Amino acid sequence: MNRAVQDQGVLIGLSVVVFALRDGEAVVLTTGGGPDGAGLPFGPFEPTRHRTFELALRDFVAEQTTFPLGYVEQLYTFGDAGRESPRAEMGVGARRVVSVGYLALTHDPSAVAGPGSAWTPVLEFFPWEDWRRGRPDMIDRLIAPALAAWAAGPDAAPRAARAERLFALKGGRWNEQQVLERYELLYEAGLTPEAVRDHGQSAPGAIPGRAMVSDHRRILATAIGRLRSKLKYRPVLFDLTPDTFTLSQLQAAAEAVSGLSLHKQNFRRGVERTGLVEPTGRLSAATGGRPAELYRYRGAEASGGGVTGLSLPGQR
Repeated sequence: MNRAVQDQGVLIGLSVVVFALRDGEAVVLTTGGGPDGAGLPFGPFEPTRHRTFELALRDFVAEQTTFPLGYVEQLYTFGDAGRESPRAEMGVGARRVVSVGYLALTHDPSAVAGPGSAWTPVLEFFPWEDWRRGRPDMIDRLIAPALAAWAAGPDAAPRAARAERLFALKGGRWNEQQVLERYELLYEAGLTPEAVRDHGQSAPGAIPGRAMVSDHRRILATAIGRLRSKLKYRPVLFDLTPDTFTLSQLQAAAEAVSGLSLHKQNFRRGVERTGLVEPTGRLSAATGGRPAELYRYRGAEASGGGVTGLSLPGQR
């Protein structure tokens, strides 16, 4: 092994973002919850103990939360220098941790156990991402003034343009997939607890949003953006829904993940065009009003061997 690598003490860590839906909200499996915030399930890859990354991931998620992982896919490799304190150091003298992130979806957010393990609403970490009831008030009331103060410094013009584009400050289109870019902008501007923790940065106005340990909120933002993107070209929403559902429940699930308010009739027409669902011939009495027809996902063969997702026809 290269001597420089030995001296640096590089270790491989594994983290996973497990998404589910509960009571109409997108939730994520978290651990800890101490003074530095919650964390994602995270642990070391030990070559002498584990044959593959995925086996290691499944082992420590079960140990930390008792939750049995189903299907997982690799999300991203997070290896930037300076992944700041409190660093998830996993061995004596470890000074650099390269984290391989994974994404998992489940339709069964069953009870979990373990120190601080819980299903936590995703939008508690990113409240500005929730447009289901229209443009969040906090964008214009808190975020815009704080970013304006930050942009008044060096490189004012490109900073202001970046803020305007990402947060749609001047009537531009909101791109729901740019979750990571918005979080990184707030971090760079010193408007997140993690920036204060890592660099002692501060800026006028505190931006609400739960903190996370290490760079776990960045990993979570990456996963949300990836999932929102996949909604449009893969039938991933059905990995989060029960076996049968009403079209209203399916729309609520799409809104919970995308953070958007969707046009009811256009959404239904879009679902019907995909051919991904079929009626079961049964009605749901749990809608609180007129019984609604229950549907089910037809499976991968529904698109004739192709790959398709759901259109997201916004109200705006």
